[in-house]
Amino acid sequence: MTITSRERVLKAFDFKTSDRVPVDFSGHRSSGLSALLVRKLRNAMGLRPSPVKVYDPVQQLAILDEDVLDAFGIDTIELGRGFALEDKDWHPWVLPDGTECLLPEWVKPEREDKRWIIRSESGRIIAQMPDGAQFFEQVWYPFFDENSDKSDIRAAMKESMWHTVAAPPGPLGDGPDGEKLLRSSAEKLRRSTSRAIIGLFGGNLLETGQMLYRNDQFLLMLALDPPAVHDFLDRLTEIHLEDLERFLGAVGNHIDIILFGDDLGMQSGPQISPEMYREFFKPRHQMMWTRAKELAGVKVMLHCCGGVRELLPDLIDAGLDTINPVQITARGMEADQLKKDFGREIVFWGGGCDTQQILNNGSPEEVYRHVKRQLEILSPGGGFVFQQVHNILPEVPVENIQAMFEGVRDFR
Repeated sequence: MTITSRERVLKAFDFKTSDRVPVDFSGHRSSGLSALLVRKLRNAMGLRPSPVKVYDPVQQLAILDEDVLDAFGIDTIELGRGFALEDKDWHPWVLPDGTECLLPEWVKPEREDKRWIIRSESGRIIAQMPDGAQFFEQVWYPFFDENSDKSDIRAAMKESMWHTVAAPPGPLGDGPDGEKLLRSSAEKLRRSTSRAIIGLFGGNLLETGQMLYRNDQFLLMLALDPPAVHDFLDRLTEIHLEDLERFLGAVGNHIDIILFGDDLGMQSGPQISPEMYREFFKPRHQMMWTRAKELAGVKVMLHCCGGVRELLPDLIDAGLDTINPVQITARGMEADQLKKDFGREIVFWGGGCDTQQILNNGSPEEVYRHVKRQLEILSPGGGFVFQQVHNILPEVPVENIQAMFEGVRDFR
């Protein structure tokens, strides 16, 4: 019996094995490919030339065409692929290495003092990419100044890089017309693909505090001023819930997985203690994740980098279905132990190939053997979707990318 990509992915959530391991590549903004590698990869694969479209301007990630997805047997697709489909939605730009590319029409970097900058609607510089860099970085934190007006979180988000530099669907506008376009394009994408569709929502809590106050200041607030943090998070969660109602009201019938984000970990372990997670974040995560399931019956994914083993029991208890990117080189994130201790409670979406050392520094043979080993550990009994650990960066040899997917193919 033939099984579709969507069925293959969803079977992983039932902790059942399928005809092969489901595979994600560019299904969300942390499983993608640097735009600087697109032409090299297509050439190595013997594919025809195709315009390089940078759908995520901050991280400089590219849209992967159907021929690449088909060649690698990819089972996922991002909801954003149903938007910005016309030439008028894009304008020409140039990548750091001089490669011509296209950017979404609503993102227009400017040149200033040997750097590219992005301004908010107010004209403030909120992001920069200095010459020699390969990504944009945040340069303005709306709540960092102790005298700043912190009463309007939505207004502050409009001055924050991660909230305003949009990937497709992009800024559709408020009101019925925006929701109508969101709904109709999502419905059209659903009809056109058998891949599992991931809807990127966000709903970041810890990270939004860090994006508005700056990392160091928000972490100090958590320790020194809990009442202020609770007030901020209450107001922020209310915003997220309002947006969640609108988002899933429009696309809930057309997506399979909703992606939330909060990088709770570091290389050395969690940014915060389990006790602090339980006090500040778990109740609010649970509220949002429960509501998402009530509204649309979707699977809930959390993008969460770093070592978060100590937080996994609470994340699972809060209603999390799957976590990515499973940073296997961080403390406590060894794949065999994660599978042994949590392999029947949560889907590991990632951990398929280390992107800190092996994918970028290893030989194709080393990459191939590493991938086969990760699959042997993580795939038994289902509960696993293959994804490399985070985005593939510009310095990765394309031969290693091919070796990674050859390892997946041969394991099948």
